[in-house]
Amino acid sequence: MTLTTPQRMALLSICTSVVVLGLKFLAYGLTGSVSLYSDAMESFVNLAAAMVAFVVLTVVAIPADDGHPYGHDKAEYFSSGVEGGLILLAAITIIYEAVKRLLSPAPIHDLGAGLLVSILASAINAGVALVMLRSAKIHDSITLEADAKHLLTDVWTSVGVVAGLAALLVAPPSWRVLDPLIAIAVALNIIKTGVDLLRRSLDGLMDATLPLDDLGRIRSVLQSRLGDDYDFTGLRTRKSGSRRFIEFNLLVPGSMSVDAAHQLCDQLEDALSEVLNNAMINIHVEPARRGVGRSEN
Repeated sequence: MTLTTPQRMALLSICTSVVVLGLKFLAYGLTGSVSLYSDAMESFVNLAAAMVAFVVLTVVAIPADDGHPYGHDKAEYFSSGVEGGLILLAAITIIYEAVKRLLSPAPIHDLGAGLLVSILASAINAGVALVMLRSAKIHDSITLEADAKHLLTDVWTSVGVVAGLAALLVAPPSWRVLDPLIAIAVALNIIKTGVDLLRRSLDGLMDATLPLDDLGRIRSVLQSRLGDDYDFTGLRTRKSGSRRFIEFNLLVPGSMSVDAAHQLCDQLEDALSEVLNNAMINIHVEPARRGVGRSEN
């Protein structure tokens, strides 16, 4: 089986997550820092999410069939939803461990070595995340975008953890409380990422309309191409995976021939496809009636 580019990116994410997970748990094992434990837990979620992403992208690559005439693109929204849920679960686990450490403080060992290992893991994550974001933009994949942004969140989390723990290298023992407080801050930060992914997943599954920028492009094309002689109503849009669906009624003079109306529809479809990638366009031609115009859009 030939893998698609998004699938190969998902496999890269899996391999990266395995390496980074090992490095971050090594850092935690060296130091016993609950902050580094929180960082390692987020990497564990990265691995699970990357595996889900690969499965989903494999489903998305299946061509449309009689049972799924619109394809399997919506499977991508399940991936981002699962990833959002896993992030929230990791955040709860981190907060639980941090509160335990607040109630029962413990010393931190070999902090310098642990921080160096964590920095190496973050550098690997950052490089892979940037490659995946570029691929997500090219292929308009919400699954790759979610996975890449999760990796970047992990990078910034690690930067915060390393910066905070570095202060403990020269701070007195009484500052040990900073360790669990950093872990709690990490958890609160990744909760926002998890909620954002869940919201985007629900929007896709509920057929939310396209973003305002896309709607603006659609209306601009239609208004410039139709001029004063024709009109459109009932504009409806949605997105499924990387595909955008656009529907509207095209109002033409009753005397217009079927062939001429068909040619106009072809021109509109070509113009819309130039400004919006992977657009599926459905135009319903109707005779113009007085009092019906763009005010309905």
